[in-house]
Amino acid sequence: MKQPRRQIWTANRRKLALGILGVAAAGIFSRAIYLQVVDTEFLQGQGDERFLRTVEVPAHRGMITDRNGEPLAVSSPVDSLWVHPPTLLANQERLPELARMLGMNVADLETKVLARKDKEFMYLRRAMEPDAAARVMALGIQGVFKQREYRRYYPAAEVTAHLLGFTDIDDAGQEGIELAYNAVLQGRPGEKRVIKDRYGRTVEDVESVREPQPGQTVTLSIDRRIQYLAYRALKAAVLEYHAASAAAVVLDPTTGEVLAMVNQPSSNPNNRAEIRSDLLRNRTVTDVYEPGSTMKPFTIAMALESGKYRPDTPINTAPGTLSVGRYTVRDTHNYGLLDVFRVITKSSNVGTTKIALSLPAESLWKTFRAVGFGRPTGVGFPGEQGGWLAHFSRWSTIGHANQSFGYGISVTPLQLARAYGALASGGILRPVSLVKLDQAPAGERVFPAEVIRQLLPMMESVISAQGTAQRAAVTGYRVAGKTGTVHKIVGRGYAKNNYFAVFAGFAPASNPRLVMVVIVDDPRGKSYYGGLVAAPVFAKVMSGALRILNVPPDNVSNPKTTNVKPVVAAAPRGAR
Repeated sequence: MKQPRRQIWTANRRKLALGILGVAAAGIFSRAIYLQVVDTEFLQGQGDERFLRTVEVPAHRGMITDRNGEPLAVSSPVDSLWVHPPTLLANQERLPELARMLGMNVADLETKVLARKDKEFMYLRRAMEPDAAARVMALGIQGVFKQREYRRYYPAAEVTAHLLGFTDIDDAGQEGIELAYNAVLQGRPGEKRVIKDRYGRTVEDVESVREPQPGQTVTLSIDRRIQYLAYRALKAAVLEYHAASAAAVVLDPTTGEVLAMVNQPSSNPNNRAEIRSDLLRNRTVTDVYEPGSTMKPFTIAMALESGKYRPDTPINTAPGTLSVGRYTVRDTHNYGLLDVFRVITKSSNVGTTKIALSLPAESLWKTFRAVGFGRPTGVGFPGEQGGWLAHFSRWSTIGHANQSFGYGISVTPLQLARAYGALASGGILRPVSLVKLDQAPAGERVFPAEVIRQLLPMMESVISAQGTAQRAAVTGYRVAGKTGTVHKIVGRGYAKNNYFAVFAGFAPASNPRLVMVVIVDDPRGKSYYGGLVAAPVFAKVMSGALRILNVPPDNVSNPKTTNVKPVVAAAPRGAR
């Protein structure tokens, strides 16, 4: 009996389908055998693409040390916590436990994670102490991970804050030396390939692609011992006189190296919450001041070099005032007849003005320009200012007079210290450096040696009983320097009762080893003169620094006095 045609068609269809499935199965089986036995690299590659990652290996930031190798900035290892938001949200019931361990509000943590629920990565807490991070990881919360990073630490804290600057959360330099030498300090991160699981956790290191290159050490010219001395003395003066701010620089005139650079006010860069740009501004290089009478030695040096004046050349300063056009130049007292020597001793504005106006304005301008005023020192510190020195062609007669005793010109403390370094080194101007030098630069002669030989006794007389800076004296050492008491500019004129108290000097005068400039901004009270406010800071620092450096005394025979030309005129009531 024949089968119906429909049944035959159904049977053939079934055989066809089974045949197709059999061929497909045979093909899949053959392909599997091929991939597993012959072409194993394909499956391995596909797996690696899903779990093999290239990750960055952080490089250790280089140290900053002082000239003696003492650490000023180091990078210590820390751990940063991060999360995989989708995984953490899948274990949302553990958020309160995590928040409590981190000292966070649960709602804030949940909001933060939810905002990045579609992301693969979110920092939870940066730069934690390793022990604290380990305690969080011990909770075993899925989706929470840690990674090794580095955090900058400053052993001297606020004492070096203005000089060193600070780094950001990623350990990159933001201010000061950290910024200026960031490329040297930062180093180069490495790379490695790792296998991660589906939660993003590293389960195996596969290979190193590139080894991290640690940053280099930067050795500064700073002597940490002198830095501490200067900082303490400056801070004490600011507190005693309720000053707005202050700055000081100590340098070695034989090399141009900066041994100390301090400022007030300050803050601790180890506490990121305290970091404020106004507290960490390095006033020694970024702020400019009218230097006042500290400029007079350069005016007198110009006069001596001209050949028109000698130390004993008489200058009549009576009656203590001098009319210059519609303006009047004044002394604090009527000193009468002075010689050039005592013009410096008494800090006579009238005497200095008469000398300056008797010589071409161009000569004074060239002298100031030669010692570095009106241009940056080139020390390489971020934000360094060049000050202001107008071209002599723009000076009026009163402008010429004002320039001679330090008004109408602005300088940074570092510029002033460098210029005094030229006086201390016998007329040689050297570049200044914030890094330790292997050898002293040759420098450039800006004054004849004979001019400096005549000028130094005048500057020593400033520290004598007849001078304006008796409080700058250092027992056992001869000191040379000059005071300045400068009216501050307020609006378009000068304030009547607001001053900068300034002292610049060096010691020992017989063979200068240290130069120091001190500027105190707006000391309050009756004591605001440079000789009363800034000079004692100089004396405290210089006394300690000379002994730290084992500089032999040069005034042992009479340690409490300075050997200068005797002066018979009465001392002024107030220092200038």
